Amino acid sequence: MADEHWYEDETGPMVRPYTVTRGRTRPSDRHAIDLMSQVTAVPADVAQPGVDHARTALLDLVRRGPRPVVELAADADLPLTVVRVLLGDLAEAGLVRIDEPRRLSATGPAADPGLLREIVERLREL
Repeated sequence: MADEHWYEDETGPMVRPYTVTRGRTRPSDRHAIDLMSQVTAVPADVAQPGVDHARTALLDLVRRGPRPVVELAADADLPLTVVRVLLGDLAEAGLVRIDEPRRLSATGPAADPGLLREIVERLREL
């Protein structure tokens, strides 16, 4: 996908984000799309008519395997707001499923204060 960017390095975006989303800044209220929501492609036998290049390219990324929204935005090299709108459109078309992020247990390893301190220290080293 590296050679399929929607921008030129020297001039910036060829298509403005508001054009890709048709002026919308958020997906429909039917879809709560969190940064860590897991997106999975729904098997489809035929290509959906009316799915433009931006949505098709994002769908191709999703078809590589389930991913969180934030990772899709990074891989697509698009603003998160744009990705959320496009994913909402794909969900409306029945092409993707968006699942709420898994919540961590308050007693699991992620709740260990020592582990959290160590992570912070390692991040500061970077």
